[in-house]
Amino acid sequence: MCGTREASFPIAAPWIKLCNNMIILEAERNYSLQVVGNDSISRLKYTSNLQELRYADVIIEAIVESEDVKKKLFIELDKISKASAILASNTSSISITRLASATSRPSQVIGMHFMNPPPIMKLVEIVRGADTSDEIFVTIKSLAERLGKTVICSQDYPGFIVNRILMPMINEAFYTLYTGVTTKEDIDTGMKLGTNHPMGPLELADFIGLDVCLSILRVLHEGLGDSKYSPCPLLVQYVDAGRLGRKRGIGVYTYQKESAAAAVKSPSSL
Repeated sequence: MCGTREASFPIAAPWIKLCNNMIILEAERNYSLQVVGNDSISRLKYTSNLQELRYADVIIEAIVESEDVKKKLFIELDKISKASAILASNTSSISITRLASATSRPSQVIGMHFMNPPPIMKLVEIVRGADTSDEIFVTIKSLAERLGKTVICSQDYPGFIVNRILMPMINEAFYTLYTGVTTKEDIDTGMKLGTNHPMGPLELADFIGLDVCLSILRVLHEGLGDSKYSPCPLLVQYVDAGRLGRKRGIGVYTYQKESAAAAVKSPSSL
């Protein structure tokens, strides 16, 4: 059984429409038939009622990157879902072991981190908690592969694989700007043309969300105890000022209002 639970339908409405449109486009591209997409949409259910997930085989959480908020949701999901259900988290940095500890089924809790935006990015990080069973790992790996994703597997360490490497680079880009080495434009141009990155680190940070970047860096700093993960003061200042990136129209750069579809077209590693 598949479905999605949205916290607020007015807020989610444009993304539901976008999701349906992308299913149609993908079906036409792969099967040359819109009917295949329509069939898929007919089997997808949106709801704001958590109880409607009680018969789901797999539930994937993808809410705000806050351990406390996620734990509260996992407690709810543990109560309402059937005993055999797998509880997966799309967290990009938070300990799966700690999330699992909020449930009565730690062996059935696993990380399933989709890179953003999922319709474009092919990678999924699967993260095993301390108690995640082999059976659950194999099931989720198989599910990701059936979705056409390439899977990499991580043990439960702060930041996992991608963000353990990516976030220090983004943080260093902020330090480079903060200390006046050069301009934001030259930082991004240097990394795009000098290392063949599709987006510069500051552009990418704006796309991810500066608040999300800061949250992940704090998880890395606290979890690994190394000062090299200490967030740049400029990043902290931007977040405190509400400059969160493209979703707010201003971050490192200033953006004109764009549609949800336009936002999804930009690749990211988060």
